[in-house]
Amino acid sequence: MCQATVYLGEKKVAEEVTGLEPVEDGVRIAAFFEEPRLVPGRILRIDFLKHRVWLEPLGEERETAR
Repeated sequence: MCQATVYLGEKKVAEEVTGLEPVEDGVRIAAFFEEPRLVPGRILRIDFLKHRVWLEPLGEERETAR
């Protein structure tokens, strides 16, 4: 399988992610067997070989996610 794992700061927030969409309020994440959801962050880095995506928290959540 080639789905990604998404991290917000150091915290794992989603596994088996099949799609990411940057939107005004953050990143919309789609995963198998789950409804799409919005994560309040911006894409910081993507590692295609390891299937990992790191998001940086937006606003006040930046301090709590680290």
